[in-house]
Amino acid sequence: MTPTFHITSPNEALRPLIQSKLDNLNKPKGSLGRLESLAMQICLAQQTLTPSLAHPCHLLLGGDHGIEREGVSVSPREVTWQQMVNFTKGGGGVNMFCRQHGFHLRIVDVGVDHDLSQVPGILHHKIAPGTRNFLHEPAMTEDEYTRTFRVGIDLVDTCHAEGCRVLCIGEMGIANTSPSSIWMHLFCHIPLDDCIGAGAGLNAPGISHKRQILHQALDRFLSTLPPQLSTVNCQLSTDYVIRYFGGFEMVAAVAAMLRAAELKMLILVDGFIMTACALAACRLYPEAQAYMIFGHCGDESGHRRMLNALHAEPLLSLGLRLGEGTGALCAFPLLDSAVRMINEMNNFDNAQITKYF
Repeated sequence: MTPTFHITSPNEALRPLIQSKLDNLNKPKGSLGRLESLAMQICLAQQTLTPSLAHPCHLLLGGDHGIEREGVSVSPREVTWQQMVNFTKGGGGVNMFCRQHGFHLRIVDVGVDHDLSQVPGILHHKIAPGTRNFLHEPAMTEDEYTRTFRVGIDLVDTCHAEGCRVLCIGEMGIANTSPSSIWMHLFCHIPLDDCIGAGAGLNAPGISHKRQILHQALDRFLSTLPPQLSTVNCQLSTDYVIRYFGGFEMVAAVAAMLRAAELKMLILVDGFIMTACALAACRLYPEAQAYMIFGHCGDESGHRRMLNALHAEPLLSLGLRLGEGTGALCAFPLLDSAVRMINEMNNFDNAQITKYF
């Protein structure tokens, strides 16, 4: 079972004051569109009329997956650790965008199948060298699941203690679209085939093979599901689904999102994998979604449908499918614009402009 979180929805009593401030900025009412609704969400989350995006942090979580052994990804497993090392040298897409937007990047080994303990720049929280193969057995034990949650919580606590108000999370884990697809199917009740895409670049035969493997894994899961877990709407079964299929980097991300929501931090959600993590987090604690800002809709099959299931409207749609949190980082300037708008724009009275509505 997961640790208990105390996540509360934002107090709506502040909404009329926020709306009044937005409507009295020296502009036509509603003329800054999505920036205004974004400012409203940020102000409500932080319970203030003067929001802040202080000390933005990015967690890059790495982990390998047992299901990769079944050939469900075009990329080999060693790419996970090779990219993790590359990130420490500043050479990844995530590094570039973190530098551009002023994010403090933490590179974290939660479950990479390689010894990275001597690599400077990587935080070492390895639970195990990759999960088990969920085609045959649960990806992680209850103990591993609980320990992985603690990693996500501790990482967020460190960021929060530094003054972080906005958290972005990315992942590095070959084959992690596979558990994401099954989470999407089980949590959204969308046909599994509609949840499965090309991942890092599978061709048509590769996608067909991936579908076959994931159907087999799902059939085995359902046939061995303990009777007390068969009620899909209870938190107990949600925990079981998460740990049966999830990767260490994914479960740590779920925990990080929940802890961030508990601390009323803004959570920038990236692409298909991180949206699946947000979906899992919201299945456990629906109140957490109020603190989530969905940065990007990517090209992975099913991402738009998963966002629709969450009633989430992403800020960007750039055709990205890199992962690492890059789509969410690209969306950060829109948060910055929304905060600057409500904090820095003059109002009609101060500007001595006739309010014409």
